[in-house]
Amino acid sequence: MQNLNIYYLQADLAWQNPEANQDYFTTKIRASKGADLVVLPEMFLTGFNMSPEVCAEPDPSPRLNWLLELAKEQQVAITGSVCVKVGDEFRNRLIFVTPEGRLARYDKRHLFRMGDEPNHYVAGDQRTVIHWRGWRILPIICYDLRFPVWCRNRGDYDLMICVANWPAARSDAWSALLKARAIENQAYVVGVNRVGKDGNELAYSGDSAVFDFKGAAISAVTPNEVAEASAVCSLDALNSFRESFPAWADTDHFSISDMTTRVVEL
Repeated sequence: MQNLNIYYLQADLAWQNPEANQDYFTTKIRASKGADLVVLPEMFLTGFNMSPEVCAEPDPSPRLNWLLELAKEQQVAITGSVCVKVGDEFRNRLIFVTPEGRLARYDKRHLFRMGDEPNHYVAGDQRTVIHWRGWRILPIICYDLRFPVWCRNRGDYDLMICVANWPAARSDAWSALLKARAIENQAYVVGVNRVGKDGNELAYSGDSAVFDFKGAAISAVTPNEVAEASAVCSLDALNSFRESFPAWADTDHFSISDMTTRVVEL
């Protein structure tokens, strides 16, 4: 089965400056030779901000066309989250674009109340599992990582991608939760965070990494530095481990009435 070469970018985002961030990521993505998938941080065009009326992209957005064109040009899938305006509402929306011109979306479910996010954005109401090139991918955004039921593998994904603006003050929790989600769900987990300070002087240490299905870090970058790195994920290795250590067979069975999953075939 096909391996997945993931290239991820730990960036210092220009505060509320989509043009500068677009230029930066265009250059970096064009340097991602050999990658299948490029992962960018949460709100990669603006930083995590509570001024969506100033920074939100329209839906559909011209910048979405930029990502689609870049994905086609480089023959690579690209994912990260942006602030979008949908009707009269604002959403923290992850977008996943493919080199074939296809698109999937996921709206952040758990809005960060300590940062006032629920007063500015509307929460999503569906998990999304993306099927692409033989892989089943669960995208989540930042604070979602703290909620294991939302992240629970029901036998429906192989790779979890978490894009974030996770502050340095809680970096230990970030790293611990990424590892835990990989172990408990027997899945690869990619966590991509930003570095630097935002417009509110909040510091971010990055600590971006990729964990395998045993919870081992197979790729990581230096904290507090702008960096990029790659990791190769093997579906054969994942399936072999799941067969030899089928902990999933002993999971507790339950359902939550308001939790649904949308499967997107790309």
